[in-house]
Amino acid sequence: MSDQYDVELTQDHIILRDMVRKFADKEIAPFVDQDEKDHRFQRDLVEKMAELNLFGCPVPEEYGGNGMGYLAHAIVTEEIGRVSGSLRVAFNMQTMGTAMSILKWGSEELKKKYIPELMSARMLGCFAMTEPDTGSDTAAMATIAVRDGNSYILSGRKMWITWAPVADMSVIFAMTDKPAKHKGMSAFVLDMHSPGVSTVSIKEKLGLWACPTGEIIMEEVKVPAGNRLGEEGKGFVYLMQELISTRLSAAAGAVGTCQAALDEAVKYANERRQFGRPIAEFQMVQEVIARMVAETEAARALTWRCAVQKDRGLVNNMRETVLAKFYAARAADEVPDLGLEVLSAYGYSNEYPIARILRDGKVYKILEGATNIMKMILASDALGLKKANR
Repeated sequence: MSDQYDVELTQDHIILRDMVRKFADKEIAPFVDQDEKDHRFQRDLVEKMAELNLFGCPVPEEYGGNGMGYLAHAIVTEEIGRVSGSLRVAFNMQTMGTAMSILKWGSEELKKKYIPELMSARMLGCFAMTEPDTGSDTAAMATIAVRDGNSYILSGRKMWITWAPVADMSVIFAMTDKPAKHKGMSAFVLDMHSPGVSTVSIKEKLGLWACPTGEIIMEEVKVPAGNRLGEEGKGFVYLMQELISTRLSAAAGAVGTCQAALDEAVKYANERRQFGRPIAEFQMVQEVIARMVAETEAARALTWRCAVQKDRGLVNNMRETVLAKFYAARAADEVPDLGLEVLSAYGYSNEYPIARILRDGKVYKILEGATNIMKMILASDALGLKKANR
């Protein structure tokens, strides 16, 4: 794969990429299919990634990060996502959805208490927005937080929350003023071991079988007022900014999925022989491979551009982030499907990884904002109805 996408990788980026690739191929790849089949969460691998400080790229050193930036984060996320979609989610659970939210809006006390623990994976995180009846319509959120002296009392349910069954903490959104709709939402850091918090695992999913997912139930949970992130009523604003970060990770993970499918298709095409020669010599196979290459590289280019903008200080690049997420998610759906065409019947079995890659790739069109929401944002920006980068 090329290193040139109007982005010049530094020697540090290249060393980082090669190190993470080696780690993924050695520590994750040999066990990923069995882990997925057994629905086994690999906390030890999350801890090994933390030992390499892979979660710390956009986080300052004073809080346990390495400060390498967003492009480094995208590179690392892609390399892990290339081998395991289930482990790719760690970069939102430990970094973008949790640590970065606390870094931006939390008190110094919260930063010191939680961010180093997330970077080291001594503490696992999750972030909770979606509810049983609330997905894209965030103003319909039913979870409430009622002020009670120096605390808030949280009650409600969150659904489809990645790592809910294993998380130690959560960045969670609740309504502090329900009639105010979007302007009545606030954000909190929730200790998942607090009295009144329980979780229910979602056992069966299409893909990401080694990634715990579930429901969070809060029954009058007492949360210190100091655990509120930023101002009361600013939660929706914070959520939109948080999604600018988490969508970058999603896009990078989707690129990893595309690369995995392409790698499998190329390998198989060179090994499989029909009519006395490798199928790689057949023009129809070459046509499919060419489309896979183009989609993968285009998705990577958009993702890297988005990351570099962030590194250069563009705080709100929602348009470019949404574009990268939209395109990469679509590619993660289509490229593995093309890989299935190359492997044919063998791809339909679990003998080769393409079946797992195809299943895992479907999720990117759903998480961190559904594809139709991405289209609405892009169209509204292009038509001048609502500019994304305000």
